[in-house]
Amino acid sequence: MRHPSHPTHDHHDHAAAMADPTMARAMEADMRRRFWIALVLTIPTVIVTGHVPGLHLMPSPTLANWVGLAFSTPVVWYCGWGFIAGSYYALRSRRLDMSVLIATGVLAAYLASVYLTVIGYPTSYYEAAAMLVTFVLFGHWMEMRSRRGTTDALRALFDLVPPSARVVRDGHEVIVPTSEVIVGDTLRLRPGDKIPVDGELTDGETDVDEALVTGESVPVHKHPGDTLVGGAINTTSPISMRATKVGQDTVLAQIAAMVDEAQRSKAPGQRVADKAAAVLVVVAVGAGVLTFVGWTLAGVSFLTALTFAISAIVIACPDALGLATPTAVAVGTGLGAKHNILIKDAATLEGVSRIDTIVLDKTGTITEGKPSVTDVRPVGGTSEDDVLALAATLSASSTHPLSAAIVQAAHERNLPSAGDVSGVRNVPGMGITGTVGRTTVRIGNAKLLEQAGVEITNVRHEGDTLVAQGRSLTYVARDTQALGVIGIVDTVRPTSADAIAQLKEAGITPVLLSGDITATAQRVAHDVGIEKVFAEVRPEDKAGYVKQLQAEGHVTAMVGDGVNDAPALAQADIGIAIGAGTDVAIQAAKVVLMKSDPLDIVRAIRLSKATVRKMKQNLAWASVYNLLAIPVAAGVFYRSFGWSLRPEVSALLMSLSSIIVAVNAVSLRRTRM
Repeated sequence: MRHPSHPTHDHHDHAAAMADPTMARAMEADMRRRFWIALVLTIPTVIVTGHVPGLHLMPSPTLANWVGLAFSTPVVWYCGWGFIAGSYYALRSRRLDMSVLIATGVLAAYLASVYLTVIGYPTSYYEAAAMLVTFVLFGHWMEMRSRRGTTDALRALFDLVPPSARVVRDGHEVIVPTSEVIVGDTLRLRPGDKIPVDGELTDGETDVDEALVTGESVPVHKHPGDTLVGGAINTTSPISMRATKVGQDTVLAQIAAMVDEAQRSKAPGQRVADKAAAVLVVVAVGAGVLTFVGWTLAGVSFLTALTFAISAIVIACPDALGLATPTAVAVGTGLGAKHNILIKDAATLEGVSRIDTIVLDKTGTITEGKPSVTDVRPVGGTSEDDVLALAATLSASSTHPLSAAIVQAAHERNLPSAGDVSGVRNVPGMGITGTVGRTTVRIGNAKLLEQAGVEITNVRHEGDTLVAQGRSLTYVARDTQALGVIGIVDTVRPTSADAIAQLKEAGITPVLLSGDITATAQRVAHDVGIEKVFAEVRPEDKAGYVKQLQAEGHVTAMVGDGVNDAPALAQADIGIAIGAGTDVAIQAAKVVLMKSDPLDIVRAIRLSKATVRKMKQNLAWASVYNLLAIPVAAGVFYRSFGWSLRPEVSALLMSLSSIIVAVNAVSLRRTRM
């Protein structure tokens, strides 16, 4: 058995096992089996050693000790072997941890009892050793159950990947294990098939149910060229796809790795607890030695001094301190994953609770990120179709959402290409330029045209009219002549206003960040209830605005979805990628909202605060308990108040503390998300 609290030899193994469904169940089953064996043997140990009031089954204490030895030995050396082995590895690497203290308490009680039995003393502490092993096993079993329960969402992700795929090889369809699919393979999918790997739709159109991957409940209609995510379900039509990402590179694998890493990681509070645990090992052993020496010098019997010393060592075991934050982190990250909120590590889970300012990118975060053309206003005698066709011809070379909207509008009008395109250049934050046919075409904001010497006075009025209606503007120019302006609207997400209201209620200041012109950004901000707006921000300047807020003393989060948001996501104290975003944004962020729902920002903060609250409760309980329990067990109040604790009672109280901590962490599952 590998013991979960051992950090040096088996911490990685344990963490990996708890992320793997089969190994997690096997480890939990092993822990459960050892607990039940320990419990079955501990009960007669307690009974025969004569520590149940009014119940004396053995004719003599000496015989009781030998029977107690027989019952407790399997408990200590089989059921408790994980703690003893864990302490060996910890001491070998010169570290003091929970395993060392548990093993010290168990072996002190057990070996002292063996000594007393051999020399014929009429008492022993076998029941203390057995109870300590039994209750610590129960506490760790409960912890493993809580961890396994929180990885249900992770396990569901593993189950999403179908075991086999239908691949075209040498012109024939063959069924191969999904693990053998390689990048570039052509796959065939029938209606109802799960998509085995990430890829691109190459032939056919269909509706894809991505609910289990992205949380979006409505199937998404896919055209050739669209991205397909492994684990989603092809619902309506037979299609062909080309594999673009396989194995550990797929979205599902990255999500699984992210949740796994979060549950392995340690929160800052846990690092403090680990240091405290190392100190408590010294304190516990020191308390035991001092207690024995102190009572011996005070003139009490050897047996009384030994009893107090063992009680002090047993009750000082800070197992609850070791469980205090890992259990809460496991439950918190698992609960987040269940609600499509992926938190990359425990430090982030803790850090989200301290946010006081949230910077929200407009396009794709507050708005849908799917803009559409509403108006085409030509000037100088040019027709609407000519303006739109020219803009669409150049826009086809860009991946910007506004470009996609222009291309879609031209497609809907069945407009032909305006000519061959060459020399396309992206001008960050302003637009794109290129050659269409033999003319230079520019599409973008007013600044792009003005810098090129294009006179836009004649089109400004049209632009101002559209801005007043809440439109984003894209000016179109050929050579030095402005041809017109295109009005585009990006729908505000239905939950944006509610999310902003809830952030304000929580005392968090929302800030809108946009590359759009001030009037449009202000209008969107007004619609959702944001007062502070940074508009006309170039992509490379976004991180600077975040830095500015940090310089003012704010703990900031940045929420974005695009490549140009990545530097700002990395700069912020907490970067939050809204799920439909790019791989780059997701890599730069510490929190990923798979559903692209602004309300999930609020849910993530609520979850973080609830988890931190549980951590603090657990750490406070475990710390105060140890501070109060050690003096009582050591007999400090024995002569003045008559207070004393038998070692077996100390074992019960110590283990009860661990169980309270585990149960308190598991109660986090009831958090209102």
